[in-house]
Order: sequence, then structure tokens, then C-alpha cells
Amino acid sequence: MLRLTTRLAKVMALFLCTPLILQACGGGHSSTPKKDSVGAPAHDTVLPAATLVPIDTAAYNLKLLYLAHNDSSSRFLIHKDYPLPGAILPFKRIVAYYGNLYSKRMGVLGEYPPNVMLNMLKDVCKQWAKADTATPVQPALHYICVTAQGSPGRDGKYRARMPFKQIDSVLHMAARINAIVFLDVQVGFSTVQAEVPLLEKYLVMPNVHLGIDAEFAMKPGMRVGKNVGSFDASDVNWCADYLVKLVKAHNLPPKVFIVHRWTEKMITNYRQIKLHPEVQIVMDMDGWGPQQLKMDTYRNYEGAQPVQFTGFKLFYKNDVKTLAKVKYAATTMMSPQQVLALKPSPIYIQYQ
Repeated sequence: MLRLTTRLAKVMALFLCTPLILQACGGGHSSTPKKDSVGAPAHDTVLPAATLVPIDTAAYNLKLLYLAHNDSSSRFLIHKDYPLPGAILPFKRIVAYYGNLYSKRMGVLGEYPPNVMLNMLKDVCKQWAKADTATPVQPALHYICVTAQGSPGRDGKYRARMPFKQIDSVLHMAARINAIVFLDVQVGFSTVQAEVPLLEKYLVMPNVHLGIDAEFAMKPGMRVGKNVGSFDASDVNWCADYLVKLVKAHNLPPKVFIVHRWTEKMITNYRQIKLHPEVQIVMDMDGWGPQQLKMDTYRNYEGAQPVQFTGFKLFYKNDVKTLAKVKYAATTMMSPQQVLALKPSPIYIQYQ
């Protein structure tokens, strides 16, 4: 369990890895949409708007120091571009269930019936709240709304866009437990510029945020599922700039923007990623494998190449696999306490 320093308690009441071994998140290749799998209840899909309180910059700074384990030399103590009122991070830790409603193999979100899945998420959130009593937990559903495909499709882009009724279903489910929603994009041979604007009617909702998966951002000569793709800082910046415009135009609280990464080359020119008060960027370590390998990857990429905030992904199935020809022993899924011990402590946690 993380412990507050005395000062923070008064204010407020995480060696080189082998990236070729750490495995991908395995999120692509969903089935082609056939039918809606979840009936949507009648209540609203937008969480009630909360009063937007101006950021307490002193509390913000202390919370960053807390996540850095009180290391005043941490490069994650970014005391600029303070977020707009209503920011979630770093005051709450987001704990998300990830997946797609058309596939039981892409993550826990689509693997179980909604009632079962939501109860599982609530139990996991309780575990995180107990492990770090200083940081309230914000539940989330992280839905892959554009999935990379092994076949080209009609337009040759190797991606499938999920029907909006599925996004609506996820929003309804999220509202039942006051969860926020992330819409995740795997572009295949398309681009963020082509895919993200199609989600605008959802991204203007205060409870809906964005994720992009570099693994499935294909380049010429690559194949989905055979090669690991990449985004450049310019892609990340384009998405952030787009979100900034929405936040300003609709007077929204800051958007949380998740960027998945488990190898160095997945995000190029990371130093050129720009920060904004309207957007909170999370670099999410989403590789699976033995515990030590996951920790090494986090330390060498998310930890050693700071952008703003960090995230960490846990796999109910893949993290417990025994990998052939791997120097590490068979593993178990890391506990909240083990993840919190990473430096800095991740403020976004995702389960697949």
C-alpha cells in the first residue's frame, strides 16, 4: 500500500528488457460485427455534470510527488500546463475494463455478461482503493470501437468500425456504475485523422475519452497481427489538438488521452509530444508476459521516457501464460500493491 506523506495527507483528505519477448496486447482481429449483443436500458448515457472546481496547484504538485514516491528528482514532476477545472488526473486513479462486445477474446469487457462484468470491475476498484487509500478510484469501460483486421475490407484499410449502437450499449453499462468511457482506435492502414473525427458526437460528452493503439498502426509492407505498428509524436499531437478544440468549443473538463505502448519504436519522437491544459496524456504499458519483463518494459519506456502520466495493463489470461524459450519463470498477474511499487506509480490501470 502506498502511504501518504504527512504534508500530502493534510492537503489531500513505480536493466533493459527484451521487447521482442514481451507480447502484444492481442486486441486486434475482432469478429466482423453481426448483431448487437447487449440490450441498452432506457436511462441516459451521459453522467450528470459535476461542478468544475478550479485546480489546486499545490495539491496537484504534491500528488505528482506522491506518485513519484517522494522523489524530488523525478522527471514526472511536470509543474506546467496545469489542467482545466474538472481534471480527473492525478487526483483519481482510473481502473478500466477493456474489450469489444463482439469478441470474448479481446478482453474482459466483452467476455462476460454485463452484470457479471460490472460486478467484477466494482470488486477490482475496491482492491485498488484499499491498496492506495490516498487516491480515489474512478471506474471506466475502455471499448475498442475501431478494431484492426486481418483482412483488408471493402476499402483496403484492414480495420472495422463498430456500429454506434454498440458504443451506446457501453455508455449505458458505464452509467450503471458511474464509470467513464474510453473509445479506443486501432487504425490498421487507416489514420487517426480519418477515424477519430467520426467519434465526435461521443467525444463531446464529458464522460467519454480517447485511446489509440500504436501496435495496430500499420505501415507499408506490414501485416496486422504479424508486425508491430507505430505512431509518431505528430499523430499523438494531432489527436491532442483535436481534443483541445472539442474541450474549448463545448466547455468540457479535460479529456484523458491513452496512448498504448510496449516497445520503444511504437512511439517515435516522444519528446515532441505537446501538453495542453485541456488534455491529460497517459502513456500506457500494455504488453503482457512475466512480471519482471513487464516491470522492465515499464521502467525503460514509460518510466524513462516521460510524457505526462503513466498507465499499466494487466491481463487475466495472458499474464499467467508460460512462454516458451523465456528466461523468466512462469508468472502470476501482478497485484495492485506490486503495480503501485513501480516508479512512478501508474495512475491509469487497465484489465484485459
